[in-house]
Amino acid sequence: MRTYSATAITGAVLTTLLFAFSAFAHDHTALNGTWTLVPARSDFAGQPVVQTGTVTINERQGIITVSRNFVYEGATETFFYRDITDANNNATIHTGKDLKSKTSWDHDVLKVTTTQDGAITIESYTLAADGTMLVSVVRPEHKPITLVFQHK
Repeated sequence: MRTYSATAITGAVLTTLLFAFSAFAHDHTALNGTWTLVPARSDFAGQPVVQTGTVTINERQGIITVSRNFVYEGATETFFYRDITDANNNATIHTGKDLKSKTSWDHDVLKVTTTQDGAITIESYTLAADGTMLVSVVRPEHKPITLVFQHK
């Protein structure tokens, strides 16, 4: 009968967990699907509150599609945004002469960088430990906001 030290067992467990976490962490398709905003858990930092919203992400073979639909408090219309980028080639999408958008992975964070009229907005999409998706939005001359989404 073989005996193993607690250090060897702990090391084996940690190695297994590390590989499992690494495999999950690099699985960019974990954000794929449609996500629904949870306004009560979101921090709008004094900016207009989004009443309802969805984000749909699809990453397949290096092509990343991010579609957003939001209805703002007091607004009578829905705002729809869509970014499509070939992540392998780091392409930038130009919509009109003053708007360009770039979507890319920064390790486990999906980043959408939008430049409009010289102002840069950065959205960072991450998967939280509880399975929700957190979206940090940083815009010039605004406080950063954090939106919480649940998988639909």
